[in-house]
Amino acid sequence: MRFRALAADFDGTLAKDGVVAPSTLDALQRVKGSGRRLLLVTGRAFDELLEVFPEVSLFDRVVAENGLILFRPAGHEVLSLAGPPSEQLVEALRSKGVPVAVGRDIVATVRPHETSVLEAIQELGLELEIVFNKEAVMVLPTGHNKATGLQRAVEELDLDPASVVGVGDAENDHAFLELCGFSAAVANSVQALKDHADHVTQGERGAGVEQLIEALLADDLASVAGAPGP
Repeated sequence: MRFRALAADFDGTLAKDGVVAPSTLDALQRVKGSGRRLLLVTGRAFDELLEVFPEVSLFDRVVAENGLILFRPAGHEVLSLAGPPSEQLVEALRSKGVPVAVGRDIVATVRPHETSVLEAIQELGLELEIVFNKEAVMVLPTGHNKATGLQRAVEELDLDPASVVGVGDAENDHAFLELCGFSAAVANSVQALKDHADHVTQGERGAGVEQLIEALLADDLASVAGAPGP
């Protein structure tokens, strides 16, 4: 078995409008049944993720808030990888009229407010950067992203990143897909992700993930165009 784990984004990849189809859940269960590990890698605020996705316990590790939170479902342990968000930044953004969503560690808004976010970061002299997720604009501590969160998760599970298959749909998935041994973009992905992925599925969102899983379970992706050789 070359590929020992599947790492998947949530919104736009596994889920449509926050809902994962029963057929996609069944496919994920079959991945687990094959002896492989499952990792969820999402930009969603952690507490919001728990509300919309009760099946989160299916995963061995969950990287939430774009790499800032690591969750171990078996023991219901939550680990902050970066610390709480800057209260100064949140106040500054609100004073500028920027709509703000605050997670345990992440601050987020939507386009076209990225300019106001950058201005606030510069005014406060904070070591922060912004990452795009389609229409979402996420504020992260410099050096933290989905890849750093996934790296921590695979280390805990004693996995080589080269043995991980990653699948996503948006700009913020680039980093963690580059860490994986094989990268896939679902059909509804942004073009930039499709251009860099090893494989683009025919199906969108969960249907695309199901197709990827079928190939993974059938022959360890040997039949998928672009899969790396032995």
